[in-house]
Amino acid sequence: MSKKDVLDLAGQAALVTGAGQGLGRVISLTLASHNLGGIAVNDFVAERAEAVADEIKALGVPAVAVPADVGDHEAVSSALVTAAKALGPVTLLVNNAGNAGPAVQMGFAPEFWKTTPDDWRHYFRTNLHGVMNCSHALLPAMVEQNKGRIVTIVSDAGRVGEARLAAYSAAKAGAAGFTRAIAREVGRYGITANCISLSTLEPDLDEEAMTQFMASDRTRKQLSQYVIRRFGEADEVANMVLFLCSDASAWVTGQTYPVNGGYSFAQ
Repeated sequence: MSKKDVLDLAGQAALVTGAGQGLGRVISLTLASHNLGGIAVNDFVAERAEAVADEIKALGVPAVAVPADVGDHEAVSSALVTAAKALGPVTLLVNNAGNAGPAVQMGFAPEFWKTTPDDWRHYFRTNLHGVMNCSHALLPAMVEQNKGRIVTIVSDAGRVGEARLAAYSAAKAGAAGFTRAIAREVGRYGITANCISLSTLEPDLDEEAMTQFMASDRTRKQLSQYVIRRFGEADEVANMVLFLCSDASAWVTGQTYPVNGGYSFAQ
């Protein structure tokens, strides 16, 4: 008798935010390869979302692009109507969209006391309000179906703090706290909510640029802080997302899992 595959997603539909490139794309493709019933690919750039949706459809899995800025509650609600019409009830949510959102390039800021509230709001809009908006839009369907998974990508900046990224650290810590609160609210409906905390992933560079990047003093100093002396790879994070979306984690909720090469340890 064959043993059940505990990573089988049993034909459920998923929404992955910030999925038009990088980690979000890899998460989407990983979920699609484990009997996913369909996936709504979100990105604030429509062309990127559509390209990844096409990749997934080429695998034989239904997919729909739902471009939207996750920081805009009305846009998220509209995107989820589109997703539900195309795929049916969406019971898997991966809150991957992050950094500083669509309008601002993320980078180290001046010391906190030299910044202004306008400098902070981009981080909160995407990393906290975006998580709240997407959860708010999808939880009614999960409660109605009496099942669901919420997986939120946070950062070690939110767990241990990061100098000159105070607003980003605060927003990520807020997302983790929000996820724990939601876990307490919805556990009785068969819904779990967990976080994955990241440090630096390997950048997507061509061979020459990667060689220069790895040879820099800054990179060497950064790598010395990792117990496993390398940066992470996107599929290593995607595998943890798959676990937390599957029945393998059915009795796990309200937790934050560091996937970080030992940059910091969980208490």
